[in-house]
Amino acid sequence: MKRKEFIKNSSLLAAAALLTNSKVFGFQENIVRVGLIGTKGMGWSNLNAILKVPGVVCTALCDVDENVLKNRAMELKKRDINVKTYINYQDLLSASDVDVVIVATPDHWHCMQMVDAVAAGKDVYVEKPIGNSIRECEIMVAAANKHKRVVQVGQWQRSQQHFRDAMNFVHSGKLGKIRLVKAWAYQGWMKSIPVEPDAPVPAGVHYDKWLGPAPKRAFNPNRFHFNFRWYWDYAGGLMTDWGVHMLDYALIGMKVTDPISVMASGGKFAYPDDAAETPDSLTTVYEFDGFNVQWEQATGIDLGPYQKTHGVSFIGNNGTLVVNREGWEVIPEKGRMDAVAFQRSQDNGLDMHMINFVEAVRKKSAEGLHAPIEAGAHIAIFSQMGNIAYRTKKKLFWDKQKRLFNDKDADKYLSKVYHNGYYLPKV
Repeated sequence: MKRKEFIKNSSLLAAAALLTNSKVFGFQENIVRVGLIGTKGMGWSNLNAILKVPGVVCTALCDVDENVLKNRAMELKKRDINVKTYINYQDLLSASDVDVVIVATPDHWHCMQMVDAVAAGKDVYVEKPIGNSIRECEIMVAAANKHKRVVQVGQWQRSQQHFRDAMNFVHSGKLGKIRLVKAWAYQGWMKSIPVEPDAPVPAGVHYDKWLGPAPKRAFNPNRFHFNFRWYWDYAGGLMTDWGVHMLDYALIGMKVTDPISVMASGGKFAYPDDAAETPDSLTTVYEFDGFNVQWEQATGIDLGPYQKTHGVSFIGNNGTLVVNREGWEVIPEKGRMDAVAFQRSQDNGLDMHMINFVEAVRKKSAEGLHAPIEAGAHIAIFSQMGNIAYRTKKKLFWDKQKRLFNDKDADKYLSKVYHNGYYLPKV
């Protein structure tokens, strides 16, 4: 950690402690009590980021893996943070000492837990992609609006200033007519997932609760924890894992929403015999009026467009703007415009995103959220369209008014079938 970041984070934590422990300064009404559902990867990052905001305290953790749950509770106790622990998320939602819930479980749980949380009167920070199907995303928006709760989606790049600066440049018109937008994620760190046999459920893991509405099947270590992302029962692969981040800014830059059509081609080209189901290589083309948006993904290699592992490029007649989490630059067409040297990011997007969320919670208003539920739903739906085009192997046309494709095979993927006695929430 850089010295400046350490000093900043230490100051935030110290301020939070002051607010938490002092009644005489009159700050008690500003305390925000957080419960975390899903304590391993991104959930833990989210919790640590929100705890940097003054006046935020953690009161509860929930996880179906008791091994992870106990370890996280112990880690917090070392920081003098004592929490209640739960296996059943409904018990956490019933707790009177929880104001805000972070939902960071596998994608197939997001819809039910977020809908139940707002119905219980909690404000919610829900990880991306918000839902595991198009219909789930629509239900989640309806629930947030019905119960009038603040819901922030984990599209934390929306809180980074350099992305906003880049979009201002795109909107300035200096690039000329933009005919193609590329978005991509080339993930060299992702290696082959060796095929493993089914195994006994590990001690302390409540596997039935982990499966929830997903199809019943024997426990397999490949499908558990982080790698759930690469199985259709629980998620949508890189298309929804990274695509929601990059494609989000493709749409923001072009000020568009729904495509005319979408088509996709790819497969398991890098690791054809490994255990994953979702494609490791994919090209998706979204058609708009006067330009296309193209998504590319590849695992096992890092040299994406412009030698960047991820990013978005706006290719105009005068030049191309390239932006990713590190910064942005403009590469000119010779003689048509001036270059813009690389503008490096100066902030921590997740930290800024949590500050924005807590401010909205305290104001009791979703106005001003950087990633409101509507935005998170829209980009998750957009990414799901790409997966549906890949799985049907067809060029699909989307009817915005009817919320349907022009193809019955595609419409079968609009909603997930819920199993094990679970039902898609109704709002």
